[in-house]
Amino acid sequence: MNNSVFRASGAAPGTFALAALQMVSTPDVSRNLQAAGELIAEAAAGGAQLVLLPEYFCFMGHRDADKLAVQETPGDGPIQQFLADVAVRHRVWVIGGTLPLVAPEPGRVMNTTLVFDPQGRAVARYDKIHLFNFEKGDESFDEARTIRPGTDVVAFDAPFGRVGLSVCYDLRFPELYRKLGDCALIVVPSAFTYTTGHAHWEMLLRARAVENQCYVLAAAQGGTHENGRRTWGHSMLVDPWGKVVAVRADGAGVVAGTIDVRRIAQVRQSLPAYRHRVLA
Repeated sequence: MNNSVFRASGAAPGTFALAALQMVSTPDVSRNLQAAGELIAEAAAGGAQLVLLPEYFCFMGHRDADKLAVQETPGDGPIQQFLADVAVRHRVWVIGGTLPLVAPEPGRVMNTTLVFDPQGRAVARYDKIHLFNFEKGDESFDEARTIRPGTDVVAFDAPFGRVGLSVCYDLRFPELYRKLGDCALIVVPSAFTYTTGHAHWEMLLRARAVENQCYVLAAAQGGTHENGRRTWGHSMLVDPWGKVVAVRADGAGVVAGTIDVRRIAQVRQSLPAYRHRVLA
């Protein structure tokens, strides 16, 4: 486990270099895109072939409803164009955390993950299914007020295998991950609160890796934001045995490492729990 960038260039056959980008996003889209672009460039320079941005990487408003002002239509808008452009510029897969896309009814948006391949093509879309609701002391969150939940479980094929998409609060629902099927990697862009992250973040990520015997890459918001919200951070890469390979506690930065498909096979051969499941 470490708090620094693992330079993954020169990866061995059967491996693929990944990076999770940790941010402290603001209410200014242009500033956030600039910060994300710099982190993607840093990750790519370190050898990353796939980069994962955190939930709300492009916008963290003062009020929940502020995201309505920056929502985009599918296939059109500066945030989507940014993601496509950086994928091409750095020749990397980009999993775009989440951004607000238009919903079927006014007053709410879809909280959407878009995936772009190194040619800048949008190859997958996942709308966050489980919407966060939390009340404790001065903390109060109810995403359903401004977000419409998605309905479809989504995975896509990358050069190293199947990648399952999920977002933040989804992490608490293991049945979602079973529905993703046999994945080499699960990604979890997030903006966990400091309170819930301190209590549950790492154990949930490690549990999802262990029960699905695959890698889990989590990109988080991590710090005190201009809107006063404090997020937990601790972006990390977890291997199929549940070992935390790399982590960054807080602040903006890059957490990177390597996925090794041979490691997945080794774990599944020695402890064939995934093959033994009977209620999939």
